Amino acid sequence: MAAARRAPRVLFYVQHLLGIGHLVRASRIADALLAGGFEITVISGGVATKGFPAPEIPVVALPAIKSRDIEFSALVNEHGQPIDKQFKERRREQLIAALRSLRPHVLIIEAYPFGRRQMRFELLPLLEAAQAMKPRPLIVSSIRDILQVNRQPGRAEETVALIEQFFDLVMVHGDPQFMTLDKSFPLARVIAGKTAYTGFIAPPLSPPGEERFEVVVSCGGGAAAGELLSAAATTAERLSSDESRWCIITGPNLPATRLGAALPAGIALFQFRKDFSALLAGARLSISQAGYNTVCDILRAKCRSVVVPFAGKDETEQSMRAERLSELGLAHRIREQDLTVDTLASAIARPLAAPPDHNLDLEGAAETARLLRERV
Repeated sequence: MAAARRAPRVLFYVQHLLGIGHLVRASRIADALLAGGFEITVISGGVATKGFPAPEIPVVALPAIKSRDIEFSALVNEHGQPIDKQFKERRREQLIAALRSLRPHVLIIEAYPFGRRQMRFELLPLLEAAQAMKPRPLIVSSIRDILQVNRQPGRAEETVALIEQFFDLVMVHGDPQFMTLDKSFPLARVIAGKTAYTGFIAPPLSPPGEERFEVVVSCGGGAAAGELLSAAATTAERLSSDESRWCIITGPNLPATRLGAALPAGIALFQFRKDFSALLAGARLSISQAGYNTVCDILRAKCRSVVVPFAGKDETEQSMRAERLSELGLAHRIREQDLTVDTLASAIARPLAAPPDHNLDLEGAAETARLLRERV
């Protein structure tokens, strides 16, 4: 009798520096890979975030690194102290040891080489070690639908060179009906032969929960959302009533206590809601930034929405996404520089059409598992 084949092993590297979006997307993919019959281990290089990945996903936790500020001016440890050469060496050694111990069939690297250049000190050695393994794993880059536009000369060419040298596949977690990679990466055509669109990594459809709010305000991880939450809190005080309940979710990077003193009674305040998808399913309106995961939640719930894209320090990704949502009639956009209590209140007061409809592909997690199973 033939021995049963072992499940293919996947090692998934993810580094979140400011918000938690990269970690959330990687966690959703890891769930789908586990459900699809893979052995999945996540290597996480950021500060631990409760619930991500799910408890059943094995995690190798590297000594944590985060960004010192929203301008990504420097890398620091979880206590805010600058990292040194020895710190980097410890991470690099642990990373290579995990690769050699687990001997994956698939190595997925989230964001790199399109982003996360700060992590080259460990990612280039990781890629070289994987390249030298026998058998060599399938090496995959996992990226969101829209990249941060990098205008520095030679960066796109450098990215293409790394793709050609090391990577077998670039998984773009979006729907080309919504946005194609060339809109944010000018040399997308050069790597088209290695590129596959998976669809959006959206959560499963959730029915409305028992606890309902008419307006749900959220901001992903919360690291760069102080102005939005402040404007939303003041607007909520002006507009909410017994018939119009609001909740504000600050995110794990902005403690709820920083906002609590300014809120009137009757407006619920949370740092995190595990049932966020169910809240959106039962809400009349969502107010949020335009981060990838939040937009996936909104698209799945088909919730009316007002989006205020984060645009600090030349950020382009959320602005591009919000503009496209507006073009398709899927959200009302307020530019960050135009955000006031009056503009937000005016957007909320606009006559509401029927819930937005679309045929965008939201099954990217399952498609990611299928693509990798096909190639292993």
